[in-house]
Amino acid sequence: MKKALVIGGSGFMGSHIADALIADGYDTTVFDVIESPYLSSGQKFIKGDILDPSSVDAAIKGMDVVFHLAGQPDIGKSVQDPTFTLNLNIQGTVNILEACRKHQIKRFMFASTVYVYSDVGAFYRASKQSCEIIIQEYHKQFGLDYTILRYGSLYGPRAPESNFIRRILKQALVDKKVDVGDYSLEDRREYIHVADAAKVSLLALADEYVNASVMLTGYQFTTCRELFDLINDILGGGITFTGKDLENKGGPGRYHKTPYVFRPQISKKIIASDYIEFGQGILASIEEIHTSTQPLQDE
Repeated sequence: MKKALVIGGSGFMGSHIADALIADGYDTTVFDVIESPYLSSGQKFIKGDILDPSSVDAAIKGMDVVFHLAGQPDIGKSVQDPTFTLNLNIQGTVNILEACRKHQIKRFMFASTVYVYSDVGAFYRASKQSCEIIIQEYHKQFGLDYTILRYGSLYGPRAPESNFIRRILKQALVDKKVDVGDYSLEDRREYIHVADAAKVSLLALADEYVNASVMLTGYQFTTCRELFDLINDILGGGITFTGKDLENKGGPGRYHKTPYVFRPQISKKIIASDYIEFGQGILASIEEIHTSTQPLQDE
């Protein structure tokens, strides 16, 4: 049985990848600073920090595949504390790469972002771009095989409070008023359900994606205006949406229509044979949030 380690496997994307690996027959271990509340039968857990090389090394020894999803993913926080973000995201990745090289891991799977295509995303984007270059150099110098997974906008069960869709759905359900922050009505995203993203992440283990970058995004563009209309329709109307600059370009730090600026970074996009339709995914997310918030409303 192949052995897989999911670093950052207690989190949103990582826990779903760990579940997908178990379902696909992998001997799966989760490595994280926080014990996972989502551990399923058969999954093992190791508590550790990616900034501690010895614990990283011990966890990776004997593994066949390593998925690296740990780090600081918040753009706003990356501006507030660039030193922490760059140290955790870059040095943590180097510690993992060193252990993967030492123990001759068959494939290193790195969670990146579509923000690497853009000039926005602050130090979060810069850290991911840096890591991609370092990963490619580890392959060049040491022959470490990798796949870079450039995730788009994720949503679905287990999303943190910072996740855009979870945050606005919760506000719509509880307050009937949503503050969308820096987003404008015409901002566009290719939202992908986290379960679909996990499934495609495993498809990227195929030989054709070795030493390549792949995109993991949704299957159609959705504007914030369309998203807000969908939420209003599902909840029967009466939801008001406010923001810093709803009718124009929103705030700085995020892309608006597309993450792409011209630079020679080629990647493949993997499309699954079946996926969760966006409206169905939003409806399921609303039901999950309603269930989790209902006891609070009844008190």
